[in-house]
Amino acid sequence: MSKQTTLLMILGALFMVLAGCAPAPDAPEEPAAVVEEAAEVVIPTDTPLPPAEDTEKETDPEAAGETTLQMSLTSPAFNEGEAIPVEYSCDGDDLSPDLDWFGIPEGTASLALIMDDPDAPVGTWIHWVLYNIPADMPGLQLGMTGVAVDGTNSWGTTGYGGPCPPGDTHHYFFKLYALDLNLDLAAGTNKEELLAAMDSHILGQAELMGTYTR
Repeated sequence: MSKQTTLLMILGALFMVLAGCAPAPDAPEEPAAVVEEAAEVVIPTDTPLPPAEDTEKETDPEAAGETTLQMSLTSPAFNEGEAIPVEYSCDGDDLSPDLDWFGIPEGTASLALIMDDPDAPVGTWIHWVLYNIPADMPGLQLGMTGVAVDGTNSWGTTGYGGPCPPGDTHHYFFKLYALDLNLDLAAGTNKEELLAAMDSHILGQAELMGTYTR
């Protein structure tokens, strides 16, 4: 064996010994786990909370068992839509019927009453105009006069004129108005003048309709 070969073998053995004694390379470090902290929302104690939604709906007073008093007009002589008895017409005693009213609004100073017939062949016929009725009166009795101011009817007279149609069935409307003042009107005022004076002063109104046939 030559000296050159022997030298190579010695160098190789030395290399192997050195390689075995070398420390093992460190394992690559794993990335540290990232821990995400849950975000916490803190509401300051001095911050007002939003108002709770109101789930209650407005209720109708009548549906809730409460009743609202409404102005109404009735007569013991006839019911709404029924025939007016003959004694209240020109075929009878021609006296004004008993009338009762209820539910007069607070603040009413006076009442006014109009009776007319829209079925008249010449246009609406005015049978009765009455105003400055005391607000504390509960109604009018049969043929009552002198308790208020009489206006002019379509016959050109004052006071009540009962049903007196030329034929067929006519409808007669009694209209009661609650006013916030006493009207400064002279006796004999007609329907149109009364309505103009009542404008913007009506607190409430009620109506009663009866029929008459000849």
